[in-house]
Amino acid sequence: MKAERLKQLPPYLFVELDRAKRTLQEAGKDVIDLGVGDPDLPTPPSIVARLARAAEDPANHRYSFTEGIRELREAIARWYDRRFGVALDPQTEILPLLGSKEGIAHFPLAVANPGDAVLVPDPCYPPYRSGTVLAGAEVVPLPLLEENGFFPDLWAVSQKAARRAKVLFLNYPNNPTAAVASAEQLQEAVDFAKEFGSAVAHDAAYSELAFDGVRPMSFLQLPEAKAVGVEFHSLSKTYRMTGWRIGWVCGNAALVAALAQLKTNLDSGIFQAVQWAGIEALEGDQAPLQQAVATYQQRRDLLIDGLAKAGWQVPKPAATFYVWARIPTQEPSMAFASRVLETAHVVVTPGVGFGQAGEGYVRFSLTVPTDRIQEAVSRLAKAL
Repeated sequence: MKAERLKQLPPYLFVELDRAKRTLQEAGKDVIDLGVGDPDLPTPPSIVARLARAAEDPANHRYSFTEGIRELREAIARWYDRRFGVALDPQTEILPLLGSKEGIAHFPLAVANPGDAVLVPDPCYPPYRSGTVLAGAEVVPLPLLEENGFFPDLWAVSQKAARRAKVLFLNYPNNPTAAVASAEQLQEAVDFAKEFGSAVAHDAAYSELAFDGVRPMSFLQLPEAKAVGVEFHSLSKTYRMTGWRIGWVCGNAALVAALAQLKTNLDSGIFQAVQWAGIEALEGDQAPLQQAVATYQQRRDLLIDGLAKAGWQVPKPAATFYVWARIPTQEPSMAFASRVLETAHVVVTPGVGFGQAGEGYVRFSLTVPTDRIQEAVSRLAKAL
């Protein structure tokens, strides 16, 4: 038996992909996984060492509670000031999360009522959609089209839906399209939120993974952004801490407080030793991050250059560790991904898994070593 609300959720895409991959592996096949965006590079040693020291301290063995330790919130505030020039109050405008995914999925439950509308990019990171469904709100898709730079046309939303919208989800640099938003585009979101009274929830998890001199901005850098929205961030991708489950939300104090009130009834905070490790990530040596960005850029170039030699022309993304590629055949994305998996033993993510507007594309993750990317390109060339 399961609740009716769970029946409304589609299977989580990456679970299905992993099941198909494991079936092949159990049959003795060598599978190259360019699907799930889980960094293969290890967490920097200084962060691991800080965790080890903190874990030995009995003071960190107790509940940390929802708001987290003051030192972490202050470190986040200092990081935002250094990186974006954004001032945040550690007491009222920052809330640590058990990974940004958890906060994102719970956000509609904290600020939207059943029957309200939530504007969700299409294609998108699935928790925007699933969190909305679980809150009993209506998902209103915002198509991300290549001709618009994969930014939604907000003013094309119907007046009826716009007036009912309690949340507008945005995500730049974007997963899955890897698009980077301009200040002018993000200002459109601020103007829209002011016009219709919706809350902007901007997911900036990939802001530090950018190439060729690009420096993605924070939504909160816009003068009126804090009045209408919040930004979600994570240490998962930036510092290769996906399994550690630590992130935060920051910005509008009332929205942060609403999510905090919900979370006090759902969890007891992040293990304090992980919080001290998070401080080390934000304030310690940043060379490992720079090295990781260089590694992802090298992999990006290797993949795209190799695909070009096979006749598959794909634009180079300026950020994230994803490549969003229009399928070079007339196959639906699920059929193409299935054929590539079966014939080339390479996992790529079908674009339709991120939303209907993702049909016709697949996503590659740059989370395997260069020799595996070279092998994957060779196999894909034969499959094409």
